[in-house]
Parts: sequence; C-alpha cells; structure tokens
Amino acid sequence: MQNLILLDGKKFQITIQRLCHQLIENHDHFTNSVIIGIQPRGVFLAQRITEELRKVLPKANIQNGNLDITFFRDDFRRKEGLLLPSSTEIDFIIEGKKVILVDDVLWTGRTIRAALDAIQSFGRPEKVELLVLVDRRYSRHLPIEADYIGIKVDTFNSQKVIVSWKETDQEDKVTLLSER
Repeated sequence: MQNLILLDGKKFQITIQRLCHQLIENHDHFTNSVIIGIQPRGVFLAQRITEELRKVLPKANIQNGNLDITFFRDDFRRKEGLLLPSSTEIDFIIEGKKVILVDDVLWTGRTIRAALDAIQSFGRPEKVELLVLVDRRYSRHLPIEADYIGIKVDTFNSQKVIVSWKETDQEDKVTLLSER
C-alpha cells in the first residue's frame, strides 16, 4: 500500500477557509440558507464550515443540521447484516431555503442522490448546492457535480481517499491509498 498525503496541517485549514469565503460570496449573511452535513463523515466538514463562518460573520444566524441517508441509498438492501442508521438532526424548516449539502468525498454520486431524496422529507428547498472537501473526478455513476470543491483528485477505482478529522482521528488529513 502506498500513501500519498493530499492535504494536511495548514493547507487543510486554508482549504476550509476558502470554501467558507466562497459560500459568503453566494449566501451573504445566510438569512435564507442552511448547511446540512451528510452522515457520517460530511457532518465533520459541515460543523467546521459552520464554526468558521460564525467567526467571519459573528452576527449571522447560520443554521446547521445533520442528515442520515441510510434507508435512501440504492444499495441498502444489498448489505449483509444489521443496518445501523445515524441520526438526522434538522431542527429548522428547509421549505423555500437554499440548502448547502456537505460531504467529505464526492465519488460515484450515489450518496448525494440519496441525500437529495432524503432532504425532500423536510420540505421543498428553493435551491440545493453541494460542497465537498474532495472531488474524485472521472468516477461518477450519476451526473452529479459539486458547486464548492476543496480539492480535485484524479483516481483509479482501486484507490481510496481517506479523510481524517481531529474529532475522531486526532489529525486533519486527506490521504490517497494505492495498492502497489
């Protein structure tokens, strides 16, 4: 196994800050926008984005939630064993709002498709945008593209992109794993 670090340390933090400034350009003070992290790993990025936005816009009321997509996935019946869903925490109305869906890695697009289905349970948003830390280009199964991208990576299907978070993995890092 070969490991290539794509993002870590200061570059990791700068990437999050850049994503926040791009959001501010399009959403002003977030009066009609909400941020929703896709469980499990998109939640960490959504929380970081929200915290950083609150530093830059201390008077803004930035709403943040978490979305579980377990039973909206097109492969959930194919998995062996008991499925353990994560929690959905959306304590605000999304009807007519601009929703920013957040995930750590965009690969095939299937997770995002499931999130789009799941979000409809909470109302009809005015618009849905996608923010990802890593875009694995050239691997899509569905025609889904991100509006905000931390880094773009060209990968083979045999490679893995691992995003590590301080909250669970003791460091912020994006690693590309390749078999020799």
